Amino acid sequence: MSDREATKGQVADAVKGNWVDRRAPEPTRPFLRLSRADRPIGTWLLLLPCWWGLLLASLATDRFGWQGAWIAIGCGLGAILMRGAGCTWNDITDRHIDSGVTRTRSRPIPSGQVTVGGAMAWLVAQSLVALCILLTFNLNAILMGVLSLATVAVYPFAKRFTWWPQVFLGLAFNWGALLAFTAQAGALGWPAVILYLAGICWTLFYDTVYAYQDAEDDALIGVKSTARLFGERPHRWLGAFAAGCAGLMALAILAAMGTGDPIALLLALIAPLAIGGHMARQLRAFDPADTETCLGLFRSNRDAGLLAALFLAIALLV
Repeated sequence: MSDREATKGQVADAVKGNWVDRRAPEPTRPFLRLSRADRPIGTWLLLLPCWWGLLLASLATDRFGWQGAWIAIGCGLGAILMRGAGCTWNDITDRHIDSGVTRTRSRPIPSGQVTVGGAMAWLVAQSLVALCILLTFNLNAILMGVLSLATVAVYPFAKRFTWWPQVFLGLAFNWGALLAFTAQAGALGWPAVILYLAGICWTLFYDTVYAYQDAEDDALIGVKSTARLFGERPHRWLGAFAAGCAGLMALAILAAMGTGDPIALLLALIAPLAIGGHMARQLRAFDPADTETCLGLFRSNRDAGLLAALFLAIALLV
């Protein structure tokens, strides 16, 4: 395949040489781009809070087993599908805005690769398959999954009425912490709620970094974001979000594990230290005027979230 063929229809901020542009059958590429399959970082950011919630519930109940293994796999498949459905819905509602922003005008709908009707059909298909996976969980988890649709529906409109649309993204992207905890533990608990708040702080951090790529275009078309709100002095805010994420995650672990095995508890508490340290390193490298650095730091949050999951998993093995 020539370089011209590989990049035909490519979205501007997609990972260069991604599998969608080079290996996916050509008729499927616009729909896979609509689902952000060419930009997998969003799937990781949706999935990792699910795994945190699952591992926290496993630490609280001292069990994982086949049920935990299926929840981990189901959340992985669900993250791919629901991230795709959410991005499809976002692009349908934002199609007029996206056409006026340099980074997003190459997306499938504003560039004419997919019609709005085709996008709606793709949205329904992804959602139905995700529903089939959700129905394998317990009733309380199913109800949590249904409730999550409200946050997904509202998020695309948040930037029209608030300077804090990242909060609404955090509400949607971290809901998996509540759902997976409930699927494993059988009921929602305060440790999951605290972990959910930690995840929202994490989202405020990474999505503010991401939003600095579009700050100038957003100002021209009147779209609100924390990047525009904080202007050229975001470091204090980002530091507060990083501290909030680490502190709330530590509190969630303490609430879940109580006075249990001290070695397991100490290992679990490395998780908030690891993610907090990673965000501190990002903050030192952050330059709001450097869009390439902003994108690279945003993508590095996959590793930040995986570090937290890793130490929670190690604690579970003790």
